[in-house]
Amino acid sequence: MSTSIEQLLEQQQKNLTSLATLLEQEQKAIVERQSEQILECAEKKMALINNIKLVDHQLSVHPDKARLMEGGDLATTVKSLKAQTNDCQSTNEVNGEALMRAQLSFHKLNNLLQQSRGKHQMTYNSEGATQNTRTLGTDLKA
Repeated sequence: MSTSIEQLLEQQQKNLTSLATLLEQEQKAIVERQSEQILECAEKKMALINNIKLVDHQLSVHPDKARLMEGGDLATTVKSLKAQTNDCQSTNEVNGEALMRAQLSFHKLNNLLQQSRGKHQMTYNSEGATQNTRTLGTDLKA
């Protein structure tokens, strides 16, 4: 027995609703700087995205896929799913930017800590990031 197109659309709705909820949880974890929970969310997010791709593929090869383009309830559902997908993508981009800012903040704090240990031990690597060097000038052999 094959899955009806209505069942696939319902499954996709559930997947997208779960993804939206998960993205909210991820956002909260980012704000609270809970690294383990951020990692868990990322893993769950990848699994959900894979499920969404699978259902999308099933929809694209379904014998009744032409019904999705006809006006009516199915076309309205598809439009709603696309809007929900766009919302999830926007939220994911915001979360990604927040993670990048948090990482930058961490690196700045790390640099400040390195500076407080002693400026005479700090140098810069080829990427311009600071690094702590314990042997600065002490390993010369003349």
